Amino acid sequence: MPERTSTYSTIAEMTDGIILSRFEKDPLVRETAYQSEAELERQLIENLVSQGYKTIFFKSNEQMYENLREKIEVLNKVSFTDKEWERFKLEYLDALNDGMIEKTRKIQENHIYDFTFDDGHLKNIKIIDKKDLHNNSLQVTSQVVGERKNRYDVTILVNGLPLVHIELKRRGVKLQEAFNQIHRYSRESFNSDNSLYKYVQIFVISNGTYTRYFANTTAANKNHYEFTSEWADARNKTIVDLEDFTKTFFEKRTLLEVLTKYCVFDTNDTLLILRPYQIAATERILWKIKSSFQAKRAGTAHAGGYIWHTTGTGKTLTSFKAARLATELQFIDKVFFVVDRKDLDYQTMNEYKRFQEDSVNGSKDTKELKKAIEKEDGRIVVTTIQKLNEFVKRNPKHPIYDKHCVLIYDECHRSQFGEAQNNIRKSFKKYYQFGFTGTPIFAENSIKGDTTAGIFGQELHSYVITDAIRDGKVLKFKVDYNNIVPKYKNAEQESDEEELARLDKKLLIHPERITEITRHVLKVFNAKTRRNEYYDLKDRRLNGFNAMFAVQNIESAKLYYEEFQRQQSSLPEEKRLKIATIYSFAANEEKNIVGEIQDENFEPSALNLTAKEFLEKAIEDYNNYFKTNYSIEGNEFQNYYKDLSRRVRDREVDLLIVVGMFLTGFDAPTLNTLFVDKNLRYHGLIQAFSRTNRILNKVKTFGNIVCFRDLEEATKDAIRTFGDENNVNIILERAYEDYIDGYIDEETDKYHKGFIEICEEIIEKFPEPTEIYLEADKKEFAKMFGQVLRYDNILRNYDQYQEFEHIISARQMQDMKSVYVDIREQSINQKDNCDGIQIDFSDIEFEIDLLKTDEINLDYILQLILEKSKDNEDKETIKVDVRRALKSSLENRYKEDLVIKYIDTTNLNDLKNNDEIVDSFYKFARGEKKKEINSLAEAENLKDGAHRFIENAIQKGQVENVGKELDDLLPPVSRIGGGRQAKKQSVLEKIRKIVEIFIGI
Repeated sequence: MPERTSTYSTIAEMTDGIILSRFEKDPLVRETAYQSEAELERQLIENLVSQGYKTIFFKSNEQMYENLREKIEVLNKVSFTDKEWERFKLEYLDALNDGMIEKTRKIQENHIYDFTFDDGHLKNIKIIDKKDLHNNSLQVTSQVVGERKNRYDVTILVNGLPLVHIELKRRGVKLQEAFNQIHRYSRESFNSDNSLYKYVQIFVISNGTYTRYFANTTAANKNHYEFTSEWADARNKTIVDLEDFTKTFFEKRTLLEVLTKYCVFDTNDTLLILRPYQIAATERILWKIKSSFQAKRAGTAHAGGYIWHTTGTGKTLTSFKAARLATELQFIDKVFFVVDRKDLDYQTMNEYKRFQEDSVNGSKDTKELKKAIEKEDGRIVVTTIQKLNEFVKRNPKHPIYDKHCVLIYDECHRSQFGEAQNNIRKSFKKYYQFGFTGTPIFAENSIKGDTTAGIFGQELHSYVITDAIRDGKVLKFKVDYNNIVPKYKNAEQESDEEELARLDKKLLIHPERITEITRHVLKVFNAKTRRNEYYDLKDRRLNGFNAMFAVQNIESAKLYYEEFQRQQSSLPEEKRLKIATIYSFAANEEKNIVGEIQDENFEPSALNLTAKEFLEKAIEDYNNYFKTNYSIEGNEFQNYYKDLSRRVRDREVDLLIVVGMFLTGFDAPTLNTLFVDKNLRYHGLIQAFSRTNRILNKVKTFGNIVCFRDLEEATKDAIRTFGDENNVNIILERAYEDYIDGYIDEETDKYHKGFIEICEEIIEKFPEPTEIYLEADKKEFAKMFGQVLRYDNILRNYDQYQEFEHIISARQMQDMKSVYVDIREQSINQKDNCDGIQIDFSDIEFEIDLLKTDEINLDYILQLILEKSKDNEDKETIKVDVRRALKSSLENRYKEDLVIKYIDTTNLNDLKNNDEIVDSFYKFARGEKKKEINSLAEAENLKDGAHRFIENAIQKGQVENVGKELDDLLPPVSRIGGGRQAKKQSVLEKIRKIVEIFIGI
């Protein structure tokens, strides 16, 4: 870590927060004998009881409701009659059509309900006491049985409501198995009618050795294992063993504070739970405000401090929670959230509004800002430092200056060091000032000698890039250095240094250099961004990621944009990259700012005529791409920025060429590559690189950086400053040769096999994967092939891999994928049936997301049929190849019988081209789908509406088992002996089979 050269030291340790200052493991020797899942569960419950939890066990859902009634009555000091209780359930607790989202809103926002008792008196009934946490009762139960006989391991009840559920696996089993099981329960039974498990807020998964927690959310972009979190102390030391986790996270006060203070239910109906470093930072800010108020230090640097949380770790959410909790302090009159650029203002205000729509009072200009400040509602004011500075100048004697105000600065390493910051501090007499930054200013990267600590005070909490990468919160960087510098003639005759520098600068935009770099970008673009591969995001099927190109100035942006157009002009439209650009003023290359990326505003009017004309042309191209109507006039340029931001995030733009905009403060998880033809240093370099390293899914393994300047030393300097020079391998991805040939991990001293060795081993062990019969061999194959998929996914990001001579042939790979998927389905069926399990597959993590990247679609299959029929191959030969291709497809393998039937019943010689075979197949398939639905409806005697229900399920790709819609389609069946439930389950399984076959048709 860099030495922090300031007059301020890190704060003294806090002891009253829920995040421990320092966690020390219990020195007592722990059990070393084998521990079954049942023993792990028993030990967990014993530990919870020792911490003050009460045990309770339920034999039915009715008993859970009885316990809930008792706890709600005790909490509110009331007694319901049976009739009142049923009405309270119907009106509030279990209202009709309430789903998981509505239940979450009750816990997070609407936890008090005005209930009218039968005698007419009104009383506020709360389901959780957020003001006095000691009033809440905590119980633990286990093995509750849900629908489909699902058994839930351990559940924590708060006032009778199951708010936390813990899923356990025995030690040695992959933790992802517990995660996958929770999602299976969510689909099958947690959210069924009258299930109190809709109220669950937090899931915890553990295999004893490792433990993680995550929010109960349906948000597709937050619903991956990568978004689970470990618990930790204030020094970011993780607390992973279940016993340690239980002592800390499940300490009663800690759990209740996480539930009531450190969750955010945003306006997108997404539940977010703060990670330990976010809670630690929030606690330290609140502690600093309170202690400074008591010590009468308001209005001094000692009343504030800064938070160093690396880019991509959720600073906006942390600052939002700190700001919200600060408004609840009685002595605080107003909380200002201050940003330093209009584009960040737009982004941050939208982020704040995402957490709570009315949290922002708005500040379009200083008049609006004045109104927001003068409102007596105690809400947060989000504004720019420029507007706040202007307000200060125009209102020198405003009464707000004598009130207690919290000032929170976003990205405090930039313009907060200037005149505006000084003016604000001089005006406010009782301020508490805090800065958030991912890249602080130290002496070595300071512009004028000012440092973050010197301006803002003590470092209150740090979570640096090495912490974030270790914890899986952001990705590593893979950096390629391609220093392309043209040589000019007679260089040895030049003696004037200024003339040499001028020539160097001129040659950086030499047409030959621009052409060569553009050619290189187009050559590697598909591999770097995985453009020919697929993944699922927010119910959309996307191909690959997108990229940004950082260039030195507007002239470079223009030259590159035009060269990309020229080199792509001969390509068909669908093959061309969609390229956009944006800038607003000419950056001054001569201005030697250490590490700074110069800010750009929304006023392109200051551009010279050439730059303005080119920008107009680029926006016109954009309008033609996307059928929009933006320009550089008035607010339209800002609207262009907003629309461009959205389309980059949604991966509609392939490559964005920028000068300064978007290189700081912009988050787009689908962006995985940054091309760089720009001098970057220190915080500017880390900020720019960090546009690429947001986690998204398993396919995105790291951020790709492709440099066309000599940035190797600058990168090392930045790592030394903001990470740890002794842990370069934590921040930078390994060399290609390491993955190909194998390597020894410097930290663990463990040898990791290379890709060549892994491929040779699997071929030697399983030369014919379709002939694996023993269960033990299937397990070993699945484990080895998972390794093949993981290495292949990493290596695809390396240019050298394009020339790699694959050891596993294309046909062998196809067969291996087919067998791998078969084994996975077998393991799932074993778990569902719980009968005759010979081999435990629970410690195998099946890499389904990685399989999907090369997913074979139906069009490919139909093209294969057409080509083989044109080659006059007989139908039996065609069917063999088609079966092999379909079996290796995760999504289309269930269509095998349908496609084979199509081949058998169609005269393939009549089909002349792709369009004809596609039309022919889909017409046939739709007819088969209608027959299957009719047959099922008739056989099961389903009521009217069955066709619509099944068609909707096919469109969605899944059968909804929540609500009454499916129940209403069933014929009359006696409920005695579970007959109706058995009928429903049977019909459900048959509909699921139809959906599997006809999805996408």
